Amino acid sequence: MFKKIIKGNKKPSKSDSHDPSSYGYGPPGTRNSGSVANVVVNHASRAGPAASGPNSGGAPGITALPPSGTIEPLPFFRDAPVSERQTLFLRKLQVCCFQFDFSDTLKTPREKEIKRQTLLELVDFIQSGSGKITETCQEEMIKMVSVNIFRCLPPASHENTGQENADPEEEELYLEPSWPHLQLVYELLLRYIVSSDTDTKVAKRYIDHSFVLKLLDLFDSEDPREREYLKNILHRIYGKFMVHRPFIRKAINNIFYRFIYETERHSGVAELLEILGSIINGFALPMKEEHKLFLVRALIPLHKPKSIAVYHQQLSYCITQFVEKDYKLADTVVRGLLKYWPLTNCQKEVLFLGELEEVLEATQPAEFQRCMVPLFRQIARCLNSSHFQVAERALFLWNNEHIVGLIAQNRNVTLPIIFEALERNIQSHWNQAVHGLTVNVRKMFLEMDADLFEECQRQLAEREARSREVEEQRESTWKKLADAAAQKGEDDMVTV
Repeated sequence: MFKKIIKGNKKPSKSDSHDPSSYGYGPPGTRNSGSVANVVVNHASRAGPAASGPNSGGAPGITALPPSGTIEPLPFFRDAPVSERQTLFLRKLQVCCFQFDFSDTLKTPREKEIKRQTLLELVDFIQSGSGKITETCQEEMIKMVSVNIFRCLPPASHENTGQENADPEEEELYLEPSWPHLQLVYELLLRYIVSSDTDTKVAKRYIDHSFVLKLLDLFDSEDPREREYLKNILHRIYGKFMVHRPFIRKAINNIFYRFIYETERHSGVAELLEILGSIINGFALPMKEEHKLFLVRALIPLHKPKSIAVYHQQLSYCITQFVEKDYKLADTVVRGLLKYWPLTNCQKEVLFLGELEEVLEATQPAEFQRCMVPLFRQIARCLNSSHFQVAERALFLWNNEHIVGLIAQNRNVTLPIIFEALERNIQSHWNQAVHGLTVNVRKMFLEMDADLFEECQRQLAEREARSREVEEQRESTWKKLADAAAQKGEDDMVTV
């Protein structure tokens, strides 16, 4: 309850807004039952923007609603002559620029429903393609969209409670109360972008770099429905506006850098990675150096944050896409995973092992040979993990035929590294499932190369014998020191 109450407090805006004195600013609305005809506000009676500032009671930039009785009905598009539809379109946009307070569902329900119905009709008008809208209408429509979606996001749960180390997966889900209006605004923008009637040369004047940056800022919204719309819209913008592609990639890079090295808090990393997965899939070969740097500087370091479980599936897909595109990157990726391998987080280790299997499945023998020594040293440590899920997931690597083939080709290197770990599991691991899987892997190596297996057994026996000898020598030395100390103590007592 405490979290819900303090959600009303707004944190500083992440993007600059359009002029609020022209279109208003604030959260859009909720769905109400019933149908109300489209109307227009009488401009003579429109109030100016409400006072705002650190000491004012109103939300920043919210345009005051006109007094009741000054709203006039607007005709539907189907009832208006074709020659007047562009003017009617502009008037409907003006209605949709007014913002409402959704903290109280009983406040101005009629006006909220009017705006919702108007937004629905605008979406239908764009989607039907019944009339190509003019450049002026396009400009005003993007302004209306900007007024509604570019807003102060509420503070995240950890900001309200001060729990900096709280798990993002366990935080209470926040849903934007204005979503019934906000969804329609996003739908309008999406239909405009994908419409075959939209001229890219004209549209890019209004959907510019500033607009794209503000869209990217909104990916930090805690509402998953909003992030899903943003993902689809940004993906469409990337596909349709080629001029924006390098800028979008660079802007996403910057979001990741800040997330990795500063905040480790961002709600939209998974959605941004989902967009990038599709982008990486379309990279031409040979791959540009810019894209390889993005892999090394942004994607691989994304394994560092504690909250990786939230976005690991999408990250793993992006990483695997790189290796499938250019097999020479396999060594870079594997060594990157080893660099960020978790030391105390077992659930994170399980995720890393799953991703490692996907990468190795796309790895060629030459690249495997470059990284197999440090790789199998880490796998050996995982095999002996006291957490059974880690040990079990490491043993599952031998269920993959491609990986078994790579291991078999290089068994002279891989088996000596992990042989001791296998024997230790059989002798002392507490979990029966891990014990059984280890026996199967051991049997696989024995059938693969019996002579090598026996040699590894002999070397292990020699190491254990040397270890016992060293231990015996250490105990003998300590016994001599203890005896000498005791003798000296007795001599000192006799002297006294």
